[in-house]
Amino acid sequence: MELLLWIISFSLIGGILSVVLASSFLLLSEKSRNVAVPHLVSFAIGALLGASLLGLIPHALEPELGVDPHNIGLTLLLGLLSFFVLEKLVLWRHCHHDHCDAHDPESSGHNHDHKAKAAGTLILVGDAIHNFVDGILITAAFLTDTHLGIVTALAIAAHEIPQELGDFVILLHSGYSRKKALFFNILSSLGTVAGAVISYFLLADMQHLLPYILVIAASSFIYIAVADLIPGLHQKVKPSETLQQISLIAAGTIFIYIAHSTLH
Repeated sequence: MELLLWIISFSLIGGILSVVLASSFLLLSEKSRNVAVPHLVSFAIGALLGASLLGLIPHALEPELGVDPHNIGLTLLLGLLSFFVLEKLVLWRHCHHDHCDAHDPESSGHNHDHKAKAAGTLILVGDAIHNFVDGILITAAFLTDTHLGIVTALAIAAHEIPQELGDFVILLHSGYSRKKALFFNILSSLGTVAGAVISYFLLADMQHLLPYILVIAASSFIYIAVADLIPGLHQKVKPSETLQQISLIAAGTIFIYIAHSTLH
């Protein structure tokens, strides 16, 4: 029961706390938000890579779990390819459904408004599912090691903050008031707790699957960092901006390393 309380507590940190912190950025001017988001993204990249390569994968390879390292490598590869295909399907469905009008400069204003409202609904549904999966990953990490669970929850919170901030911007653009955007974002973030609690009772009797779930979690983190976040950083090529990005990525990695080392 104590472990379940740990899981619920850090699921709340990984979900609701990130929403609350992201919402505080809405108090800033748009110019300030535009300055802050790239820094948060760089830090999140370091946190995701650190949690994957310094926490999740090493724990999945621990000798006492008795898993063949080749199977771990294969699972990591399949995980990365699966997330690539999944993202490709989402992009294809969006383009097919909308006939790629989002990229058509001749689209009407009415069509744009319709898409904006649809985007608000889709982002909430997508977030709820995403948060549910995050809850499963947090539980899998806690069932392996309490310290790993904490580090995983912190990494999830780190990458959720810039994502939630982006979601707030989309919801406001879709016509939601600030109060409604906050309410629905918090509601969808409860998916993290739901995923964590449900998986706790299901995974407790499936310990042999935990190493593979940890590696799938790692592949998710690595894919998000490398495929979705890092390309955005390449839009800024000045030496000073690049140095800033590297420093913040390193800071995110060091944050996870210190958290993991201190907890152990």
